[in-house]
Amino acid sequence: MLLSVDNLTVRIGGRAIIDNVGFSVGHGELVGLIGPNGAGKTTLLKACLGLTRASGNVHVMDTPLARMTPLQRARAIAYLPQEHEIAWAVAVRHVVGLGRQPWRECSAFGDYAGGQIIARAMERMGVDTLADRRADTLSGGERARVLIARTLAQATPLLVADEPVAGLDPAHQIALMEVFGSLLREGRSVVCSLHDLGLAARWCTRLVMLAQGHIIADGPPSSVLTPQNLRQVYGVEAFFGHANGGPVVMPTGLSEK
Repeated sequence: MLLSVDNLTVRIGGRAIIDNVGFSVGHGELVGLIGPNGAGKTTLLKACLGLTRASGNVHVMDTPLARMTPLQRARAIAYLPQEHEIAWAVAVRHVVGLGRQPWRECSAFGDYAGGQIIARAMERMGVDTLADRRADTLSGGERARVLIARTLAQATPLLVADEPVAGLDPAHQIALMEVFGSLLREGRSVVCSLHDLGLAARWCTRLVMLAQGHIIADGPPSSVLTPQNLRQVYGVEAFFGHANGGPVVMPTGLSEK
């Protein structure tokens, strides 16, 4: 397993934000973490990365997270936080190149493949034409794509992204999910939090539905995105269908209280 979580609990101010959660992520999975605002998605992702104090057990590639050095963690998991801020007046190519830092450290031979990996990451996210632009002059959507490219350049077995489609237009949202799909074919895995149930249904191989710090459902999109679950967790009704060879799920209104 790339990631294994058992009995994970996060308490803030005496309240359990994440309560006794357990799940695992294997090779070649695109796991969508879904749930309403305040469900605990961001807290759960940070706890899995050791960025938030938590009790329980987290293993990364069968190694306890607590025993891994920062460098080992950076070579195993790439993390894209929710905030898409770039404060540095440096070229885009240098921002994306920061993703190679874990592979430059403690290496007597240098990062010979780094240049090609950086170029490929920028091409995948459609920011190769921005390579020489100052990163602090980009639009919000451009910044988001550059930071995703930096995460791709890290070339880790597991990529964890918190709301990666936020700020992207529909074309770039779909393009990003296609990129995530291509990572699975390379044997890598992705865990990402999503609010767009349509993207979650169409692109994720598995969904973990969270509500009030608990996992409500975990499985294929068809078994998680049910009318009953959407009413219980989101309080909405939805349209379910198929188009262009894939499922379509679109909230249509509020459920009756």
